Amino acid sequence: MADEDSWLIDFPTLGHLVCAWIERHCRQPDGPLRGRPVVLSDWQYWLAANRWRIREDAPYVPPEEVTVDNPMVLNQAFEYRMTLTVGPQKWGKGPCTAFFTAAEGCGPTIFDGWAQEGDVYRCADNGCPCGWEWPYNPGEPKGRRHPSPLIQLTANSEEQVRNIYRPLVATILLGPLKELMRVRDTFIRILQPGREGEADALDLDRIDVVTASAKSRLGNPITDAEQDEAGLYTKSNGMIAVATTQRRGAAGMGGRTHAWTNAWDPGEDSYAQQVFENAEDDVFVFYRNPDLAKSLRHRDGRPLDFNLKSERLKMLEYVYRGSPWVDLNSIESEAKALMKTDPTQAERFFGNRLVQGGGAWLEDGLWESCYAGA
Repeated sequence: MADEDSWLIDFPTLGHLVCAWIERHCRQPDGPLRGRPVVLSDWQYWLAANRWRIREDAPYVPPEEVTVDNPMVLNQAFEYRMTLTVGPQKWGKGPCTAFFTAAEGCGPTIFDGWAQEGDVYRCADNGCPCGWEWPYNPGEPKGRRHPSPLIQLTANSEEQVRNIYRPLVATILLGPLKELMRVRDTFIRILQPGREGEADALDLDRIDVVTASAKSRLGNPITDAEQDEAGLYTKSNGMIAVATTQRRGAAGMGGRTHAWTNAWDPGEDSYAQQVFENAEDDVFVFYRNPDLAKSLRHRDGRPLDFNLKSERLKMLEYVYRGSPWVDLNSIESEAKALMKTDPTQAERFFGNRLVQGGGAWLEDGLWESCYAGA
């Protein structure tokens, strides 16, 4: 969990390699920096470090020893089988998801053993002509491309899934990733080194979109699912069933799932809420909750009041920290305007607070009990 952002990466992870790969291969999809290399923020780096955290006792089977009876170790090499990221609107979830998806498609996201002196990751060995190399430190985990990536981008609607798909397409077409992926009308094809014939022609390795109205590929084995706005997945709209089906499909393929969302309405029992409240040890949750930050409490322990501009600004500064592309004056204006018509939604969208519809707060002390043991 993230409270005051005292983050220390003192565990084995592919995150260092993957982040370096992203910054070398991905391009800024929007704004005045469009087309320039991506520079990840501190919270994005922290997410990557934990998403690709490797178990210290991770088993490893070298590729040349892989057989039907001795399969490649995939998800069992990682500390976490799934992640949940909770953040405010315009925080940067969509582009971050796009960059991570690109890495899952053709970056070094599969554990490839422990580095020895002189070991190097080379793009040339992985079908990429850019010439980039990454020298390993002895003893750190090595990475390689997934041999057969099948990725699903998931949201409740076509409009929602564009928050990921649009920056993903842009980051592919604006940089070297266009040599590794092909953008089609309804999916993205992932090219594999040495498979320019039948495997690529059949579009076996791909990134697909799954929504409430387009579930044709639901149930397929997958290696990764990026579940956008999981706080809107409910039993009534059928998206909890979609998300859990994806988890089963990923488990059968040695894959994992990753949920992203704004703060949810605690009265709706959403998929994100269920994942959070179950608090399983093999699920990584990143949630910068202003109500758990000691710096955002009154002397008597009361949380700050989002209705008061001075206190609201302190909360916005906290939850948007590490996102320099966000103009807090613009966010404050939007939050103030929304407060007039839907104050609880304003607190969830911009304050990153879990507030029930109608303005009812959760029972005092509930958050602390949820985080204990998480």
